[in-house]
Amino acid sequence: MAQNKNALIRYKTIDKCLQNQYRQWTLEDLIEACNETLYEYEGKQNPVSKRTIQLDIQMMRSEKLGYNAPIEVYDKKFYRYADEDFSITDIPLTETDINVLTETVSMLKQFKDFSLFADVSDILQRLEDKIYAEKTHSQPIIHLDKNEKLKGLHFLDSIYQAIVKKVVLMITYKSFKSTEESTFQFYPLLLKEFNNRWFLIGKRNAAQPIVNLALDRIVSIDFDFNRDFVEINFDPEEYYKNVIGVTVNTGLKPRVVQLWIDAKNAPYVITKPLHSSQRLLQTNDDGSIIINLFLIENYELERVLLGFGDSLEVLKPERLRNRMKQILERGIKRYN
Repeated sequence: MAQNKNALIRYKTIDKCLQNQYRQWTLEDLIEACNETLYEYEGKQNPVSKRTIQLDIQMMRSEKLGYNAPIEVYDKKFYRYADEDFSITDIPLTETDINVLTETVSMLKQFKDFSLFADVSDILQRLEDKIYAEKTHSQPIIHLDKNEKLKGLHFLDSIYQAIVKKVVLMITYKSFKSTEESTFQFYPLLLKEFNNRWFLIGKRNAAQPIVNLALDRIVSIDFDFNRDFVEINFDPEEYYKNVIGVTVNTGLKPRVVQLWIDAKNAPYVITKPLHSSQRLLQTNDDGSIIINLFLIENYELERVLLGFGDSLEVLKPERLRNRMKQILERGIKRYN
């Protein structure tokens, strides 16, 4: 592996460490983190010296790479960012970076008609638009919904690498329902995005059911190299086949969900199905429609249905119909 690539990996590792304000980082901690990351990429031990990390910190602080990282030492021992929101990944791309990306996109576009790229053609288009906007200093032509304040996105790469390399994670997590943080081992299986939020899918141990963790509730992540990864039979396509969102209530079986949609919203639902199982059952004289879905009921399904307001009525199953009725009745009381 080229030395400049090793250096970039070390810069990114140090950056991720210093973004974690919940831990105190000594120089030895940073050396250990870089050694572990390089081992993950190279598959062999190649210890980094103390002098190398010191020079890396000096380089990150300087203007040579355009980082100007506000790395400071406190208590004569620990390192941190003076600005808690700082990250080298937020630095604007250099002209060289943009030229390299432009060439890469041009090369990838030659393969866009191949089946391999069928699922990622939109990503390629968005990347090209982003590069164009950076190069011309103009507004992007493609506008995407995004939450600038969404937390936890800096964990994506670490989690991705853990899934690829089959590494057990030690996760410190604080759910919305809990008042305190908890730390536990986790076998990562999948990263899933839904409704502009990212989730980590996996198990706490092989005997327990699959669960999802919201990335914005993760406090910190460490790799547990001393624990063997337990092979888990998991097929994402099959697992999420009959649900909307990320919550799979394993105690329930999929059933027919029959919906009435008014004439105004019918065209939208027909052209953008609520789920791949959607089937048009009936078109009424007034333009309204009746559709069938085959789904496991969950929280996300309820949120989607409630979003239609009075434009939708649940016809089946009775349990879901009553649940929606109760929610709407409580909502009306709020306004009375």
